[in-house]
Amino acid sequence: MITAFFRTLILYFILMTGLRLMGKRQIGELEPSELVLTLIISDLAAVPMQDFGIPLVNGVFPIVTLLCVSLLLSFFSLKSIRFRGLVCGHPTVIVRDGKVLQENMARNRFTVDELYEQLRSQGYADLQSVKYAILETSGQVSILPYAREAPITPKGAGLNVPDDVTLPVLLINDGRIMAQNLHGSGYDEAWLTGELKKRRLTSPRQVFLLTVDEAGSVVCVTKEGRQ
Repeated sequence: MITAFFRTLILYFILMTGLRLMGKRQIGELEPSELVLTLIISDLAAVPMQDFGIPLVNGVFPIVTLLCVSLLLSFFSLKSIRFRGLVCGHPTVIVRDGKVLQENMARNRFTVDELYEQLRSQGYADLQSVKYAILETSGQVSILPYAREAPITPKGAGLNVPDDVTLPVLLINDGRIMAQNLHGSGYDEAWLTGELKKRRLTSPRQVFLLTVDEAGSVVCVTKEGRQ
């Protein structure tokens, strides 16, 4: 039992390290090569987890090899546009000026049902609203509507709106003070204590989250039952 625990733990951390090296992506955003790598690695890891007769190194070595190959592919993809296109493919226009490009859809084995599913998921009822639809290498479809169908923005409406968007920084997370964020924002514990007192709070443990933005505006949410 102890052996199984440690073998599983070692393989788990190796897999987590490998996936972090691949970058922060959702499963639906993986490139074909990354998806294949993920599937193969999961199978390779399952065997030494279950069969104790197989030396652990026999499972770790091919996993590390594949991760190294993935890093090399990523390196060459960054350096060469041609190599990137070979490994990852190219985006394909499947709708232009409201007209479906059937040949492009057939080449990518993309069905009409899938096209309309993507349209509905992005808030478009029919093709007459679509200027371009582009099938990305991740399998997602980017919809570019006609100007008349696009959501209204202040710029489109001719309004001069001040750019007052600020980035909030999390200072208390579920009762815990994020000291690095606090000091990085130019504040200290005394200031934080004062903000809590303004809200009749005596301890950070009473706070579910507290943020402050670049303008100094504070948002505080207390824990339920500890108002």
